[in-house]
Amino acid sequence: MDTKQLYLVAADATLFIHASFVGFVVFGLILVFVGKLFSWSWVRNRRFRIIHLAAIGIVVLQSWFSVICPLTLWEMELRDRAGDVTYPGSFVAHWLETLLYYRAPEWVFILLYTLFGALVVGSWFWVRPRP
Repeated sequence: MDTKQLYLVAADATLFIHASFVGFVVFGLILVFVGKLFSWSWVRNRRFRIIHLAAIGIVVLQSWFSVICPLTLWEMELRDRAGDVTYPGSFVAHWLETLLYYRAPEWVFILLYTLFGALVVGSWFWVRPRP
């Protein structure tokens, strides 16, 4: 395997980690609400809930301060070193545009991240974690 292929593998691994992070944040909240309805005890796990809250907190703060996620920067750097195509802007904005053909100004994403973060905080009170 040559150096370019190694960079592409590393970029794809970074993309996978990033997509997993986004999935954890989005589906984590959905599972908390579904778990409340079905009385799943694991959705009240304090460690899970703190990690989930911290994850969305990082996303919200990055959006407020116009900081592009380090995972996006690392992936783009790796792709650039491999001579592959890169994309500008944030990971979520790029993939929403790519998958759904949806474009929005940055403030829309800031608002959505903030509202989603507020939902996660609200879930803390509606589905209380165990002490």
